[in-house]
Parts: sequence; structure tokens; C-alpha cells
Amino acid sequence: MLEEYDTFKPVMWDDDAVCLLDQRLLPRQHQYNHYRSVAEVAQAIRDMVVRGAPAIGITAAYGVALAARQRYAESAAHWRDKLEADLQQLGEARPTAINLYWAIERLRRQLDDIKGDPFPVLLAEARAIHAEDIAANLTMGQFGASLIAPGDSVLTHCNAGALATGGHGTALGVIRSAHAEGKLGTVYADETRPWLQGARLTAWELLQDNIPVTLVAEGAAAWLMRQGKVQWVIVGSDRIVANGDVANKIGTYSLAVLARQHGVKFMVAAPTSTIDMAVGEGGAIPIEQRDGAELLECGGQRVAAEGAGAWNPVFDVTPAQLVDAIVTERGIIEQPDAGKMARHMGEHR
Repeated sequence: MLEEYDTFKPVMWDDDAVCLLDQRLLPRQHQYNHYRSVAEVAQAIRDMVVRGAPAIGITAAYGVALAARQRYAESAAHWRDKLEADLQQLGEARPTAINLYWAIERLRRQLDDIKGDPFPVLLAEARAIHAEDIAANLTMGQFGASLIAPGDSVLTHCNAGALATGGHGTALGVIRSAHAEGKLGTVYADETRPWLQGARLTAWELLQDNIPVTLVAEGAAAWLMRQGKVQWVIVGSDRIVANGDVANKIGTYSLAVLARQHGVKFMVAAPTSTIDMAVGEGGAIPIEQRDGAELLECGGQRVAAEGAGAWNPVFDVTPAQLVDAIVTERGIIEQPDAGKMARHMGEHR
């Protein structure tokens, strides 16, 4: 399945290591790094070598397998004793992306039944998470594409493509599927400051699949919509909570407000592993704050006036009332609310 659908792979298991495409270097350099310890994997997640909630979850799953292998090699009798600290280290790498915790908990549930070496069992589970994510994205792409009318143009934000997942992508999975069906007009991509994931990653990724893309400055979205050039905003998510509120890359909320003002539809594409039914509303989602240097510098060079400070939240929260559709591998939730979310996730409310 991986070979059939992936032009490039952001996350791989390579014999004895987690292998990550270093997304900090794209599009100028296509480099894979190998990580052989859980500490290295956690640091790679923190440093945004890998990013995007599903890809972070997959990477963390492989990291758990690495940790168990190391602890079992140290002590076949007491390997569980130190493993919990390793899992905690992974879980603290990026606080907003719920897929990170979801993947760790899924592997944690395997531990009680393991007799002997835990590594083969946990590696198999990590590989299953990886394959399931690709299958979910392909299904999700078809559901999302069904909402797009022939000739519709779309605006996307950040990168929610194969680079952010196991393959195919969430928001870009919808765009890929709609393009394959011959429906799409123009695909617009925001720059996505300060890491420029739209300019560096989304534009590069779409061009790898020969999907034309037009880059727009962050502040151009309102005027683009006012001109009638966009019918859908399509984004991914790092966490969706029980009432349908959506945490995603900073700038998503403003796009949702602009879309509602201009009569543009707003779609969120994410697997059910991104849905956190334990959190009731968006105000309870932890929002990661990163170093202000990311705003004050570009490519390691200072661009802001010396002495200026910076406020650098990585995510914002879009209220469910501004979302027209949440698309998962299970189907479409239109005008999401708590009741619809519960039914979609198989909960009685």
C-alpha cells in the first residue's frame, strides 16, 4: 500500500531506525535522517523535522517500539520499569497534536499482554497505525471530493498533505481526489507564516503530483475571497474536540471568519484519531507556544527590529459554528455540533 500511493514518504521504518524526511530543509534539500533512540525521536518531533498530527502520531508509535527495544536490551526482566518515562518524554514533544497521545496510548494497551521481547509486537502495531492512516486518508479524500462542485477553486492553509500524514494527506488528500476526478479549478496555498509550510511544503508537494498551485500572501485571503475566486477553504486539524471546535495551524481561525463573511464554504479533513472526545470545547485545548525567534528571524537571519518581542502561538481554535463540514474516514459531519460529533464517533448522547 505504501509503495502504491506514496510519491515520497515523510516517515519510514528503516531496519533499526525511524527514518524521517527533514521537512525543515524542503524544498531546497531532500534529506532523510535516521533516529535510533526515543530521545532522538522526541527531539525530532519537537524540532519539526516531522510535523502534521497524523505523521507525528506515526513517528511516536515507532518511537515507542524503539524505546521498548532499548529497555528490553538493558533488562529482559525489568524493561517496563523505565519505559513509562520514555512514553512521557514522547508525549511532551508537541502538546496540541492529539494523534501523538492517541498513538502512544494505542501501543501502551499492548504492553500487558506481551510475553518476552516487546519489540516485534510494538513494531507491528506501529506499522499497522501507519498503513491505517494511508487507508483512512484515501477514503477521506473521496468523501471530501464529493462536496466539491466541478470548477470549484480552493484555498488551503499550512500543509495537510502526504508530508503531514502516512500518505495521500487530509486536506491535500481531498484536493488530490478532486483533481483526479477533474473537478478542481485553481488551488491556492497560503504562505503560512512563520514556518512557511504552505510556500515550502504544500506548493512543493502538489507540484510533485503535477497539480498546479498558486501561492498567495497571508494577508491576501480576504481579497481573494472578495473577488469570488474561492469556493472552499480546506484545512487539516491537530485536534477536534467533542463539540466540533477545531485546533489547527495559526491563521486557520481568521480564514474561517473570512470565509463566513464572504459566503465561502469551510471544510476540515482529519482522521478520527484526531478527534478528542474527552475534551468538551476548544477553550480547553492546550495551545503550543514556540520560541519567538521563529517570528523574528528567517533562515537564521534577523529580520525584525532589534529589541522587538514576539508572541508565537502555533495553533488557534476555530469554533464549530464556522465549520461547514468535518470530513473523516467514516464520512461527513455537516454543521458539526456535540450531538453530531457523538453520533459520528459512536457515542450515545
